[in-house]
Amino acid sequence: MKEQILAVQRMQDYIGAHLKEKITLADLAKASLFSPWHSYRLFREYLEMTPADYIRRLRLSQSAQQLKQEGCRVIDAALEQGFGSVDAYTRAFSREFGCNPGQYVKAPVPITLFVPYGVKFREPRKDGIDMNQLQNIFIMQVHKPERKAIIKRGIKAEDYFPYCAEVGCDVWGILLSMDSLCGEPVCMWLPEKYKKPGTSTYVQGVEVAVDYAGPIPEGFDVIELPEADYLMFQGEPYAEEDYAQAIQAVQIAADRYDPTILGYVWDSANPAIQLGPRGERGYIELRPVKHK
Repeated sequence: MKEQILAVQRMQDYIGAHLKEKITLADLAKASLFSPWHSYRLFREYLEMTPADYIRRLRLSQSAQQLKQEGCRVIDAALEQGFGSVDAYTRAFSREFGCNPGQYVKAPVPITLFVPYGVKFREPRKDGIDMNQLQNIFIMQVHKPERKAIIKRGIKAEDYFPYCAEVGCDVWGILLSMDSLCGEPVCMWLPEKYKKPGTSTYVQGVEVAVDYAGPIPEGFDVIELPEADYLMFQGEPYAEEDYAQAIQAVQIAADRYDPTILGYVWDSANPAIQLGPRGERGYIELRPVKHK
């Protein structure tokens, strides 16, 4: 991997670890191992924003989650995230999300949170997998109730990277601002009956209660899903840079698994589900099944 990419990643890692502290260009240069001028140029080149913009957006998004999840006062969120005054924080919050923080505390709506994707994870990796070093895969039966899914459709995508190319990466930021039945956004591979003509198999969304009547972000659709059984395949924790191999290992294991061992057959009528890859818990994918 190019040293410049690793330098930018080191700056991102430094920001994430020191977000509530004062961060200077000298600090980032020390982390990147390049000069301040070169560090700044690399950051803009690879992330298409300045370090100051990146830090501001990340702090605003963390404050929005704090306001929603903790119901704290606006002044507390502003000061904790390093803003000098409530007025400055309110103006920045409104520019970023289109609503002021006081309104958001009272009535949270879907907003586009900033997701700080690591620059070294932005390109798909084609590395092969050593079949002699496959990790353990844990399998669990999961029952999902009747529910709705609020989804953003792509065009032709059948997997993550083509989907991001079609709809952009901001979709995940919107979904993170929404409540989900399973506690987090999901990615789905839709059967034909849930697709619209000219739309993708792969979508991202959140699962909500069947009686959900809240706001729907612009450009999103709602589908109704029946109760269904799933087999959840979960890999071992992995280093973040090894995400591609971790996903591949779980998918190979799921493809080879015989569900009749547990009295099931695969169910092509319901969507398969992918949870956001997180190294500390291992990659998770759910495949729908039905009783024989």
